[in-house]
Formats: sequence, C-alpha cells, structure tokens
Amino acid sequence: MKSSLITLWLLLSSATMAAMTDEVKQVQSHWAEVNYMADGEAKEKAFEKLVEQANQAALVNHNLPEALVWQGIVYSSYAGAKGGLGALGLAKKAKKAYEAAIDMDGSVLEGSAYTSLGVLYFKVPGWPLGFGSDKKAEQHLLKGLALNPKGIDANYFYAEFLYEETDRLDDAFNYLQQAEQAADRPDRPKADAGRRQEIMVLKQRIEQDLAD
Repeated sequence: MKSSLITLWLLLSSATMAAMTDEVKQVQSHWAEVNYMADGEAKEKAFEKLVEQANQAALVNHNLPEALVWQGIVYSSYAGAKGGLGALGLAKKAKKAYEAAIDMDGSVLEGSAYTSLGVLYFKVPGWPLGFGSDKKAEQHLLKGLALNPKGIDANYFYAEFLYEETDRLDDAFNYLQQAEQAADRPDRPKADAGRRQEIMVLKQRIEQDLAD
C-alpha cells in the first residue's frame, strides 16, 4: 500500500451538540500531531491510541457524520503509517466509515468524506489484493472538489492523484497551485503546516518532471 497516504443532526440540546463537537475536534487535533510525526514504531503506537479515541467518538456520536469522517481519516492514516498487506484491514474500516458518512450527508465537512474516500481508492492496491480503483478515485475526488473548490486538501489530493496515476502533469501543477493559494484554517495550524510542506515537496517533483 502506498504511504502517505458528517449533516444529519439529531440532537436533544445545544449542550449535547457542543460536547460531541468537542470530542470530534479532539480527534482532529490529535490527528495533526500524530500524522506528522517521523515514521516509525512510535507513530504506529500513537495511531493505535488515536484509533481507540476516534472509535469512541464515533460510538458516542453515532448520528454525527463528522465523527465518521474523522474515524475514517484516522484509520486511513494509520494504514498509511503501517503499510503492507496488514494495512488493508484498516483501509477497509476507513472505507466503511466514509461511506456511512456520505450516506448521512455527503456535503459534510465541505466534501471531506468524498475527498478522503477518493484518496483511499488510489492509495489502496487494486484487485485481487485490494479494492483500489483509479476510476472511482477520480470520481470521488472531483465530488470533493465540487463541494470545496478552494480547499487546500481537496486540491492537494487531486493534484497528487493526477501526478501519481496519470500523465496530466500540467493539470496536477494547476491544482497544486490552487492548494498553495488556499486560505489558512485558524483552527488547524498544525495540519496546514504539514500539508503546505507536502505541497512544496510535490511541487518540486512536478516542476522537475515538467523540466525533463
């Protein structure tokens, strides 16, 4: 497996909504800390703990699609950190979480469920080893982009897909520039810093390939 890699609200009160939102935000915040750790055993162990936290948040907030998206993201990222065939089970759990979120509300988190599922489809090997599909990957990535055309993640991941899975280098570069120009998210400084580093690395690779 390649490395690197919800809004139906049925709430009883605003207090309940705030509590659930806080739980999901904690998963989101901890993910940014763990995802950009150096690869190795410590990172895998950190993801093991984060999976437990994400599962608990999804269990408590079973009617909140945001919780399912973040459960899927944690499983996906853990699969990327783990690597190998042993990660396929984690990827399948991520896929299930994304699909459940989409069934509730595909527009949740500005299309993050579609974008994340699209990434999963092109990171996971295809048949007979896995469920990967470039066709499905592009379909879902484009749905995510339609819901968040200026988003840093939606543009970055589509650029990465175009670079790694197609010969459309000019298109990949254009989407990467859109990602580069995306506004910072005040509540996600660590995630933005990590993503911008990834943007810079991918941009250098594309520029080199275009120059050759």
